[in-house]
Amino acid sequence: MQVIVNISLKYGVLDPQGRAIGRSLTDLGFQEVGDVRVGKRITLEIDETDASRARQRVARMCETLLANTVIEDYEIEIDEGEDA
Repeated sequence: MQVIVNISLKYGVLDPQGRAIGRSLTDLGFQEVGDVRVGKRITLEIDETDASRARQRVARMCETLLANTVIEDYEIEIDEGEDA
């Protein structure tokens, strides 16, 4: 099954990359752009048939390696469509 992890900086954590992108977009004439936040999207192919177990294992992966939980939040999406 495919699992997608979206990682973003926690609210209140400075995002210098997002700020630089926001300034550049404004400089390029995209005045409608406000706050920009940059994150990561990780797609994993998991050899697991139980969605609950897959979610638990991926959460453990996030807590252990994929996300810096001091400054980042993560969301896990399970895509069971390919195995169904």
